[in-house]
Amino acid sequence: MSRIEIDHDMAAHRFTTLVDGERAVLDYTIAAGVMTITHTQVAKAISGRGVAGELMKEALAMARVRGWKVVPACSYAAAYLAKLEHGDADRQHQSDLLDEALEESFPASDPPAVGGNS
Repeated sequence: MSRIEIDHDMAAHRFTTLVDGERAVLDYTIAAGVMTITHTQVAKAISGRGVAGELMKEALAMARVRGWKVVPACSYAAAYLAKLEHGDADRQHQSDLLDEALEESFPASDPPAVGGNS
């Protein structure tokens, strides 16, 4: 999906976008430095195209800039954040495996152990 234009109404605590004439929204509240994502809604005509994900990216970017913690109160936001955390865990696991492999590597000056004993 190409980048869509997302509007943010800070007074209303809402991110919105129009895609093919259909509106999608993400609502949130702010209290004590915590952004609680309360609702996401994407019209059926544009569902399955990553629109809700784009709204989430924009909301998370705003939270990061403002230093807010994020609490997902709606099921989509919770699933989106769980997927992000799982992806981060996968990347961390891959990084840990690479570190282990590097620790087990031998210096370039060691002769290769090919062909058995001489």
